[in-house]
Amino acid sequence: MTLLLIVSVIWAFSFGLIKGLGGLDPTAIAAVRLMISLLVFAPFLRPRPLGAARMARLAAIGAVQFGAVYILYLRAYAHLHAFEVALFTITTPLFVAFLDALLERRWRLSYAAAAALSVAGAGVVLWTSVGDAGILGGFVLVQLSNLCFAAGQLAWRRERARLPAGSGDASVFALLFAGALALTLAVSLAATDWSAFTPGPGQWATIAYLGAVASGAGFFLWNVGATRVNAGALAAFNNAKIPLGIACSIVVFGEKADLARLAAGGALMALGVWVAGAGREGSVS
Repeated sequence: MTLLLIVSVIWAFSFGLIKGLGGLDPTAIAAVRLMISLLVFAPFLRPRPLGAARMARLAAIGAVQFGAVYILYLRAYAHLHAFEVALFTITTPLFVAFLDALLERRWRLSYAAAAALSVAGAGVVLWTSVGDAGILGGFVLVQLSNLCFAAGQLAWRRERARLPAGSGDASVFALLFAGALALTLAVSLAATDWSAFTPGPGQWATIAYLGAVASGAGFFLWNVGATRVNAGALAAFNNAKIPLGIACSIVVFGEKADLARLAAGGALMALGVWVAGAGREGSVS
């Protein structure tokens, strides 16, 4: 449980730190961040027992779960406050439930209600910005990012169960980051003017921290911690970063928010997540 709390705090500060990278190309940030994460885990890579096909699948999972996520997620910061990005990540468990239901052919009406509540909650938060295409576009980017992260989690869970005996997370994580880096570099060929990517010393320090600590160590420690708690504690910590992230963005990084509307919208979105979870446990197919 201690590991999950540590990672939740690390990720909570990431929202405000990323907002401080404004003005830099988001695809370039993603590529450099993932390159650092890859360098962190490359020494632990043990590919010999995996085989080429499994290595390719792991790289593809990483391309979706980390690469596509960061390409979309980081671009949303150009349109949203950091606390809004933090709040809108709350729908990730809904996407996990929806995708899992589709794969298992066990769709439930409660999922439709959950989706409606989440959309209503987002509408409350964004009410004064409904006519702003950029802000709505930022919301859509975060939701696409959540969808990719959810799909990657489900794919990783299935692939992890099929790994050869003795293959730990650390021994294969570099492959996920390699796939993610390959995708971001490919996208950067069309989206990034690398000659204009000139972070200052403080921004370089932030990118290094995000790559090595928030992405690299964070994802690994989260997986280790997840094996040491029950399902209820894991579910609680999975969204712990959201109120922490909102608090950090407002208190530490000085963002301004309509707290009443933020609380009301967040409550509706949280209720949607709860409805999806309750329906998943108690409904018939």
